[in-house]
Amino acid sequence: MEAQNRLLVILGAGESGVGAAILAKAKGWRVFVSDGSKIKPSFQHELLAQHIEFEAESHSMAKILSADLIIKSPGIPEKSDLMRAIREKGISVISEIEFGGYYSQAKHICITGSNGKTTTALWCYHMLKKAGLNVGLAGNVGQSFAKQIATEAFEIYVLELSSFQLDDMFTFKADIAILTNITPDHLDRYNYQMENYVRSKFRILQNQRATDFFIFNADDQLIAAQMKRHQITAQLHPFSLKTEQAMGAYADEKQLYININKQQFTMSIHELALKGKHNTQNALAAGIAARLVEIRTDVLRESLQDFINVEHRMEFVAKVNGIEFINDSKATNINAAWFALESMDKPTVWIVGGIDKGNDYSELKELVTQKVKAIICLGLDNQKIIAAFGDQVEVVVEAKSAHEAVAFAYQLATKDETVLLSPACASFDLFSSYEDRGQQFKQAVRML
Repeated sequence: MEAQNRLLVILGAGESGVGAAILAKAKGWRVFVSDGSKIKPSFQHELLAQHIEFEAESHSMAKILSADLIIKSPGIPEKSDLMRAIREKGISVISEIEFGGYYSQAKHICITGSNGKTTTALWCYHMLKKAGLNVGLAGNVGQSFAKQIATEAFEIYVLELSSFQLDDMFTFKADIAILTNITPDHLDRYNYQMENYVRSKFRILQNQRATDFFIFNADDQLIAAQMKRHQITAQLHPFSLKTEQAMGAYADEKQLYININKQQFTMSIHELALKGKHNTQNALAAGIAARLVEIRTDVLRESLQDFINVEHRMEFVAKVNGIEFINDSKATNINAAWFALESMDKPTVWIVGGIDKGNDYSELKELVTQKVKAIICLGLDNQKIIAAFGDQVEVVVEAKSAHEAVAFAYQLATKDETVLLSPACASFDLFSSYEDRGQQFKQAVRML
């Protein structure tokens, strides 16, 4: 895209915003970065070093509304006064990923889904890196995509994409698109209409051609229903835990099978680095992508066996007097918490709560009855959780800090039991992010 000294306004000075600013400056745009909150000193330093104009804790509306193009942080909701004013003015708004795509010559492997997208993206990146490919990691994980386009020369990118990022992507194309699953999430941002959220996820297919690939969960009914409404031009490679797939991947109780390019790869399910059905699905999806870029089977086998998962996702923290503490702070929706509870094999004290995103807790009731001995609500407003589970679990207590939650948990759990932080909610009532929530939890456990 030609810059021609046009004004690019970037809303949000986090990893993606600062990265976009660096690429824009390199490509000749006039750049102004505006953040309504404080900007981290490290990001301020980067902007100053690049002589990029910015403001913190305010929005200069006149300047913002004079932009030729706006890049917005995925966290800014459309309902905000700022976005309403921009839409009324008719200024084009895109995501940092879309902007990076204007200048990218690389192959893009893109992963989205309600759950499993981070694990699948990291596993995929691990496979490609182990194979010696020149690969970058970006999107919701790794460094800013735009910044890497400006400063690196990767031939392939593995990109984890949220529905918010996809909403502001228009010309970008995934060479390989992966859709892990679709379950209710972020419905507060989609007018509580599931159809709107599903459509956002399917934007990962836009602009794909017959030479591109779509890897998807064949067991997911919402995906199957939405596929009937789309004319998909990409080559289809489903994965399943229920049915054999001649041009994709599947797993039974003992083995996983990946069938790509008329070659079958098989491996014992017990050799996978990560346990649980959801992680088997993640392995199948990443494994298909690896075979599509022709990674050798010996490298694929090794990388399925030695992958280490992301922090704050079913992360073992410590065992204190026989009580196991697990940090699953990244579980910010019902489905993620379902997978966490489903994998528990000991009586569990469950720490849950935060900002509810339109959760339907009834989906968890059977698992809570089977697995949970006590609930600790970690949030400012816990009435919905108490109403859902108060008659199922004998002990339900409320905590207003990670330290308080861990102290309660230590009292309630006994030897050979588990304390699980798997909140099913966003973190922003008591914490700055799910990472902050997980770190505070881990710190509190280590102080026991």
